[in-house]
Amino acid sequence: MTASAAIALDPSAALAKQQQLLDSLRALDSVLIAFSGGADSAYLAWAGHQAIGERSVAITAISPSFSKHDRAEAEKFIAATAIRHEFIETSEFENPAYVANNADRCYHCKDELFEQMDALALARGTRAIAYGINADDTRDFRPGHRAAREHHVLAPLLDAALTKSEIRWLSQRAGLTTWDRPASACLSSRVPYGIAVTPEILEKIDRSEAALRALGFRQFRVRAHGELARIELARDELSRGLDPGMSAQISNGVRAAGFTFVTLDLEGYRQGSLNSLLKLK
Repeated sequence: MTASAAIALDPSAALAKQQQLLDSLRALDSVLIAFSGGADSAYLAWAGHQAIGERSVAITAISPSFSKHDRAEAEKFIAATAIRHEFIETSEFENPAYVANNADRCYHCKDELFEQMDALALARGTRAIAYGINADDTRDFRPGHRAAREHHVLAPLLDAALTKSEIRWLSQRAGLTTWDRPASACLSSRVPYGIAVTPEILEKIDRSEAALRALGFRQFRVRAHGELARIELARDELSRGLDPGMSAQISNGVRAAGFTFVTLDLEGYRQGSLNSLLKLK
């Protein structure tokens, strides 16, 4: 959480929203919570466990778009808590509309996830499904939210009007290690719209981002443009990346992952930067 966000945050308002969240979850008989391991879904999984204990189960979808790092982080979080958790496999890559990677790709991903969770909930008699969209997320292009509405998936963080900074602050207060975890997204989000997503491309991206992580970078994206890897580093890490010695290590690591050309984006990391190419009304 940045200093400016901490200054702007009203603790009493955040705590009141958390109480509203917990009350809404306590009203549920049982719930499956979509859990990616990020700050939002981790906080929601924690809140579900606080509210109704074993009747709340965190569900993580495994597919080629879920990075090895994210899986490890999810497992680490679950190991440190008493939250019930399960992995399931999703098959979005069997859907040509997902592989085509048009602007609605995230819709097809979430549609597959919620379809799998619907089947699991039906088999177990679980009464509700929830996911971790927050109040700030509605400012960006989120086609996955349409899938959530179609599947009648609850959005408890959004309903409580919880912002990202409030979720991070409340997570830190609760002792959750995910409170300051950098923003994350599926590997397919690194591929420009209109370019087919394949497990092979995502594997190259995954290995490239692992190389950056091994060099000590914290917030970044590797965007795949054919044989070119365009790297976005957080603004406060960009000068380190531009150091000639470090840039050589970055290039070597990303080329070893399978890319032919490597470039650093001088604008730095921007969440959802590929959405700027969309012509949204």
